[in-house]
Amino acid sequence: MTDIQGAAIPQHIGLILDGNRHWAREHGVSLAEGYNEGYRALRNIADACEDRGVKYLSAYVFSTENWKRERSEVRDLMKLLMWILRHEIKELHRRGIKLQVLGSRLRLGKAMVKAIHDAEELTADNGRCTLLLCLDYGGQQEIADALKRIVAEGVDPKDITPELITQHLYAPNVPPLDLIIRTSGEQRLSNFMTWESTYSELLFDPVYWPDFDTKHLDAAIAEYSRRQRRFGN
Repeated sequence: MTDIQGAAIPQHIGLILDGNRHWAREHGVSLAEGYNEGYRALRNIADACEDRGVKYLSAYVFSTENWKRERSEVRDLMKLLMWILRHEIKELHRRGIKLQVLGSRLRLGKAMVKAIHDAEELTADNGRCTLLLCLDYGGQQEIADALKRIVAEGVDPKDITPELITQHLYAPNVPPLDLIIRTSGEQRLSNFMTWESTYSELLFDPVYWPDFDTKHLDAAIAEYSRRQRRFGN
């Protein structure tokens, strides 16, 4: 077990939850069960992050590109997300965790949009920790949407600055990502929080997401603590 006593704790961790499908195939179970195990891992890691003092945890649960997957797989994922929003939200609220869902809602059904609204409203005043679920999310689309809002406000192009774009992101009050962890051995960001990851530390773990546990988290935090962040200086 990695000792992180005295380690620098990242304020905002991003998770790219990769490997659920590979895990399901290796264990001879359905993709739905693979995603269920992935959610259990996320719940455990969210608890651990809260215990360790992480203030923001962003999880890439469904990208804008994931709509291209098999219809049955998309259906299973949406059923799981709906269950989380309708039932798990009560436990998150009890623990003082705020939930935010980032991404477009244009392709989500009315029931899903309502469940998101109700969950965010229920937990809006919680301040212990913020869990951000990136659902139908794309980093490039977020930037495009921010620019659309700026243009709609009639801002002169010469007045557009990085700070102004930041203020028009999906969650402008959330700080940039300090650490991004991607599982399953893939070494790319796949359109995850493009703007917010400019100076993030990156860590790629070969383990499939459902097997990612607190020892992997602590190892990642320990590695983050050893790095010297220069922010371009």
